[in-house]
Amino acid sequence: MKLAIDGMGGDNAPKAIVEGVLLALEDFPTLDIQLYGKQQELQPFLKEHPRLQVIHCEEVVESEDDPARAVRRKKDSSMAKMLEAVKEGTADACLSAGNTGALMAGGLFKVGRIDGVLRPALATTLPTIDGQGFLMLDLGANAEAKPENIVQYAIMGNIYAQKVRGIKNPRVGLLNIGTEDIKGNELTKAVFGLLKEQTDLNFVGNVEARDLLENVADVVVTDGFTGNMVLKSIEGTAGAMMAMLKEAFMASGKTKFSAILMKSELKNLKAKLDYSEHGGAALFGLQAPVVKAHGSSNARAIYSAIRQASTMVEHNVTDVMKLTIAKSQAQ
Repeated sequence: MKLAIDGMGGDNAPKAIVEGVLLALEDFPTLDIQLYGKQQELQPFLKEHPRLQVIHCEEVVESEDDPARAVRRKKDSSMAKMLEAVKEGTADACLSAGNTGALMAGGLFKVGRIDGVLRPALATTLPTIDGQGFLMLDLGANAEAKPENIVQYAIMGNIYAQKVRGIKNPRVGLLNIGTEDIKGNELTKAVFGLLKEQTDLNFVGNVEARDLLENVADVVVTDGFTGNMVLKSIEGTAGAMMAMLKEAFMASGKTKFSAILMKSELKNLKAKLDYSEHGGAALFGLQAPVVKAHGSSNARAIYSAIRQASTMVEHNVTDVMKLTIAKSQAQ
């Protein structure tokens, strides 16, 4: 299995990227990694490894770059070269913590869509109180969506939940303003009808945003505009909650002592909310796995994203999506 990785993307690149790569190579003996980036910047953190190939690139796609222009014009960038490797078949999947828009645009231009997929979707696993987590999509690949787009998101999310997350019969929910069947706008009402009547998914109906962390569904689908706002609300709330807890426990000597006594419990709470344990956000609907790691990823988060990408390859997630989408359109 060969993964292509952008060594220059993200806030903590290249150090965190290289360290995550080296961790993954130690744990996954069947994995070969092609690391793209500026050799002189990667070198201080590199160690010799027989399954690591470093490919020098002169350019870097910056976070402020225009997404479409960046991939087209910066042809010798680490991101463009990484995507090119997947397109040419010299890598099975790719991963970057860099410019999200550029990665999505490059994924479309270079890797290409699965036949029949109307629009790719960005999906990631978010935490739940019980620690199981749930998959949510679309998280911003498309600001607007038609009913048939969201139905395809549900089909692809169902496959991922089965193959990567190991859930036998995933519960699929539709994000809405109420749980009643008649709730929602024209889009959600149309999607509800299609999911209920025209798919064989384990559709559990509408789910509300306030219940997402209660593990009400294994896969939750929505349009990209709504999904992106919900994602950022969850991230912001989790961060604020941890900051408030820290402030409360540091308020006095007594509370500091309480924090020491609760150290393991607080560590477990932080782990539940930690994005780095769940991997990155995958672009569903492309000809090969393309994974977007969080921009602030540390080495552990990169490691988890590599594990996610390799699992998608190992379980032929893209091929299953191709067959399932083709079958759904033939009906």
